[in-house]
Amino acid sequence: MTQLLDIATEAARSVGPLLRKAFRSRPEVTEKRDFHDPVTEHDRAAEEAIRAVITARRPESAIVGEEGGATGSGDLTWYVDPIDGTANFAAGLPFFCVSIAAAVRGELVAGVVYDPVREDEFTATDEGAWCNGARLRSAGAATDREAMLLTSYPTPIDLETDGDLALRRYQRFLESFSAVRRPGSAALQLAHVAAGWSDATFGTMSNPWDVAAGALLVRRAGGVYLGDPLVKGDYLATVGGFDLENSALADVAH
Repeated sequence: MTQLLDIATEAARSVGPLLRKAFRSRPEVTEKRDFHDPVTEHDRAAEEAIRAVITARRPESAIVGEEGGATGSGDLTWYVDPIDGTANFAAGLPFFCVSIAAAVRGELVAGVVYDPVREDEFTATDEGAWCNGARLRSAGAATDREAMLLTSYPTPIDLETDGDLALRRYQRFLESFSAVRRPGSAALQLAHVAAGWSDATFGTMSNPWDVAAGALLVRRAGGVYLGDPLVKGDYLATVGGFDLENSALADVAH
């Protein structure tokens, strides 16, 4: 597992200079699903560089990337998001990251979430979770009243799907939590919950490359992650000891 983490960390850090140089250059943005789903040339270039590192070190791997899709085969699968938070990156908002996770036969075993602006490196294996080498303990508020919630809910798709329910749910979040923030990077939000810098995070219809590394971070730091990080769907994560049963998040916990 240490070797896999070393590869993930090397791959993530390899694109740090590229992303820092391009940050706040107002790169050209094109659309994927719609104008809410942007991509830049730097997303593609970063993923190509990450894939090159992984392929050179473990050529027998499968890679599932946000930009390049699924390639290769084998028991070892890498989940790669070269820029999680592309809209932030493109606009010049410093809340985005590189997320890479490794799974062996469907079990997450190593992951890194790398913030190239702050140079924060969050890492996890079966042995624990760390930020810049210091062990993480996911601890914080116990109830909504003291807690900070990070979420992108409701997204435009949530509004289309859930209608008024999404607005009522968001209203309850605003009324129940001490603070609600929408920073715009699922992986980095999960890393901050793992570190105990925020208390809960919730998202819908997230892909494995968005949440796989962050899910491992939260769990190995002693927090709670609900959802299957290797299947597209909803997720919910909290710090350890959070009272989820009596939270405004209870109705989305599954």
